[in-house]
Amino acid sequence: MDPIEIYEVGAVLDTVTSSNEQQKIMTLFEKNRNIALDLSHCTYVSSAGLRVMLYTYKMAKAKGGRLDLVGVSDEIRDVMAMTGFDKFFKFYHTVEECINQ
Repeated sequence: MDPIEIYEVGAVLDTVTSSNEQQKIMTLFEKNRNIALDLSHCTYVSSAGLRVMLYTYKMAKAKGGRLDLVGVSDEIRDVMAMTGFDKFFKFYHTVEECINQ
């Protein structure tokens, strides 16, 4: 199995930050087709942030890779469940759990 690259998302993933975050994540896909977004320190995700996650998920699938989520708060996970976005991702509590799965 290919190794997974961990990307730590900032405290907020919204309209202001999403473009920059997406650009950084896409740069990682040039090196590795398996990415995990570490949201352990992220306290807020807007609809723009959800779009970034969905877009990067689609890019991972197109490359035959995967995009996993780590450390997602209950609040963010609830929003993802309400929008159906939770069906696209595997969730892990810790980076170690994700790497060792």
